[in-house]
Amino acid sequence: MKIFHAVYSLEMGGAEVLVGQLCRVQRAAGHEVAIYCYSNLGVVGEGLRAEGFSIKVLGEAHPLRTMRRYFRLFRELKPDVVHCHNVAPTTQAAIPAWLARVRCVISTRHRLELYPYDRKAETQYNFMGWFCDWVTGICQVTCDNLLRAPLARKKKIVRVYNGTIRVERVETAQLGKRGFTLLFIGRLAPEKDLGTLIRAVALAKEQVPGLMFWIVGDGRTRGEWEKLVEELGVGEQVKFWGQQTATAQFFCAADVFAMSSFSEGLPVSLLQSMSLGTPAILTDVDGMGEVLRLTESGLLVPVNDPAAFAAAIVHMAGDVELRAELSRRALAGYEAHFTLERMADGYMELYRTRVGPG
Repeated sequence: MKIFHAVYSLEMGGAEVLVGQLCRVQRAAGHEVAIYCYSNLGVVGEGLRAEGFSIKVLGEAHPLRTMRRYFRLFRELKPDVVHCHNVAPTTQAAIPAWLARVRCVISTRHRLELYPYDRKAETQYNFMGWFCDWVTGICQVTCDNLLRAPLARKKKIVRVYNGTIRVERVETAQLGKRGFTLLFIGRLAPEKDLGTLIRAVALAKEQVPGLMFWIVGDGRTRGEWEKLVEELGVGEQVKFWGQQTATAQFFCAADVFAMSSFSEGLPVSLLQSMSLGTPAILTDVDGMGEVLRLTESGLLVPVNDPAAFAAAIVHMAGDVELRAELSRRALAGYEAHFTLERMADGYMELYRTRVGPG
C-alpha cells in the first residue's frame, strides 16, 4: 500500500512525534510511506529523513497554489491513501486527493478546540471532511466536538485513540533526583496553565520534603513561568530542562506525571508515562479526564485550583500503596488501549475499507 501523510510541519510536538512513529510502523509492515510538509522540516523531520523516509517540504504559499501542487503530486504518484493530520493539511490536501481519485482520504484531528469554539473554522473543517472517507478524533471528546459543529459527516467520524511506543528504561542518576518528583513534558503554551501547578508545588513543598517538579519542553510562556517560580521562591523545587530530544531518562525518574492544562486532547507524553506504569495527577479536562476515567490510573483535580492540586500531590506522595495500585492500572491501561500497534491497526483497518487488503 502506498501511504502519503500530509502535515503542517515536523517540528517537535506530540502530533509530530506520533506521525513519525506511525510512519515507522507502516514502513516496517512493508508499506511505501511518504510525508509532505507545508511549512518546514523541523527536528522530527530531520530524524525521519536520516532514517531514509521520503519527505518533501512544499513551502508556504497561497492555499490555492498549495492545493494545485498537491493535485499534481497525487495524479503523478498515485498514492492509495492520503492521510491528513490536523486542520491546515486537511484544507490543503483533502480536495486535491479526492479530485485525483485517491482511493482512501482520511483526516485526523489531533488537537481539541475549546468549546465554544470558532464556529466558522470548525464548519470549514467539517466541510473538508465531506471530501474524506474518514475523519478521526484522537479521543471521544474530540469526536464529540467534531459532531457538534455544522456540516459534520456523522457516519464518517470515528475515534482512533492515540498510541505510542513503549518507553524503555534507562539510567537516570545523571539527573540528580533528590526526592518525590513530578514531571511535565510538552509545549510551554498558555493552555498548559503550568502556573497552577507551580503554585501547587509552592503549597505542597512543606508537607512533601524533597519535592521536585521537572518541566521538560520549551515555548513562548517559559519566561512567564520562570518569573513565577522566582516570585514564589520555589527555585529549589522547580527546574526547567528546556527542549529535550531524548526524554526516556525523565520518564524513568519521575514518580508522578502531572499536567494542569485547561484544554487538552490526548497528550502523547501522558501515554508514554503510562507505558512505564507512572501514575498521573491531571486536571479534569477533555481527553485527559477521559483517559483517567477509562484506566483509573491517577487523580483528577479541577482546573485552575492550586490548592486541590497541592492536596493531590500530598496525598500521592504519602500513600505508597496507592501509587503502586495506580502504577499497575496505568501499565494495564496502556497495554489495553494506547500502544502504537493498536493505533496503527486502527488506521490500517480504516484504510482497508477503501483500498482493500494489502
